Amino acid sequence: MQAKAILRDTPTSPRKMRLVAGLVRGKQVDLAKAILLNSTKAASRNVMMTLKSAVANYAQLNPDERVSDQELFVKTIFVDEGTTLKRTLPAPMGRAFRIRKRSNHLTIVIDKVKNPVTK
Repeated sequence: MQAKAILRDTPTSPRKMRLVAGLVRGKQVDLAKAILLNSTKAASRNVMMTLKSAVANYAQLNPDERVSDQELFVKTIFVDEGTTLKRTLPAPMGRAFRIRKRSNHLTIVIDKVKNPVTK
């Protein structure tokens, strides 16, 4: 049974968040956490927080099953564009520059590995 977590209206651009999401797509949860801890991107903190929430949601949906992070993997992760705040700055000769402050929505779905590799 899969579980998901959604982080809405994160104040970073979707393009920056997609770079971090691509790092952990399809990876096991323990490996994904290690990648995010060692990433220098600011968006990795938000992805880590959402990944931990998805693991907690999986544990809550399956209370009789004890699962470690090695048995779970990131099934899907995607970033959608959120609302854009539009601001203006004054420019020379009476003009105005438009500033777009973008936001995004992050969705992570995790599932149990069908055939876990034992070490």
